[in-house]
Amino acid sequence: MIGVSETTEPEENEVAAVLTTPEEWRVFLERYGELYVKVRADDKELVDLMDDNQLEALDRGERVEPWLGEAPAREEALVASEERLGVRFPPSLRGFFLASDGWTRLDAWVDEVHPCGRIVWMRDSEAGRRVAETYDSIPGNEDDVQLFRQSIEIARGEDFWLLDPTDVGPDGEWAAYEFAPKYGDTTKYPSFSTLFHSGYESMEEDEDEEDMD
Repeated sequence: MIGVSETTEPEENEVAAVLTTPEEWRVFLERYGELYVKVRADDKELVDLMDDNQLEALDRGERVEPWLGEAPAREEALVASEERLGVRFPPSLRGFFLASDGWTRLDAWVDEVHPCGRIVWMRDSEAGRRVAETYDSIPGNEDDVQLFRQSIEIARGEDFWLLDPTDVGPDGEWAAYEFAPKYGDTTKYPSFSTLFHSGYESMEEDEDEEDMD
């Protein structure tokens, strides 16, 4: 039986660190791209991610900040997506889209964060519907199936990133989930911002391990 994991209360500084403005997101995403290239990208990915000047700078050991996202979403496009889904996105997700309408490289088993125009209810995506039907066929998974039916799919690859608009915190943020169908693991976060930041923290840990080798 697979169930949603319990989430401990975040530390006060974690709550304060939630990114809500495009300016905050831009600064963080630039740092994310820099760290991603340093820790995660192999040679083939680097060629795809950066231009010749950036590659030469990287070879010289200089600091490189590739932009792994897209152009900012227009407010009109954001509102159209909200109207299509019948919700208003939480502050951290709105701020993200107004900084970058999607994201192409993540430190997680997801391929990308969808642009706002491609966000769907998990129950309406082909992959999400298959997962929900599979879980629904196994007794004891009622809570998981309900989560799948009421959440939007913000990113997908081997795993899913989900946001639950029925679980809203005092700051207006929706509960966020990283769901791994391969293992049946569901990890809950207090916001989209916190979920995104978890990948950055994972890369920082790997960088520290590399420095110790």
